[in-house]
Amino acid sequence: MNGIIRKIIVGIDPKNAMAYYVGMPARKNDPNSGKVCAIVFDERSYEVNKKERYFIYLQEESGSQVLWKAINEMPSIIEFDLNF
Repeated sequence: MNGIIRKIIVGIDPKNAMAYYVGMPARKNDPNSGKVCAIVFDERSYEVNKKERYFIYLQEESGSQVLWKAINEMPSIIEFDLNF
């Protein structure tokens, strides 16, 4: 899978699914909660186990990046970042 992932929608029904996007705060209405800085496809998991897994990372106010969520084998819609 190539490209930078901008948004992931997780769930069977896209209208009622959970969506995560780069720049999204971890907690709504809390500007100090950290923001999603990257959504990464786990290529190793796919190569070894043929299972799709995505990692969602947060960037904290201190500048450090931490793993926030792992999405394993869930129906997902991926939106890539397009720069023309």
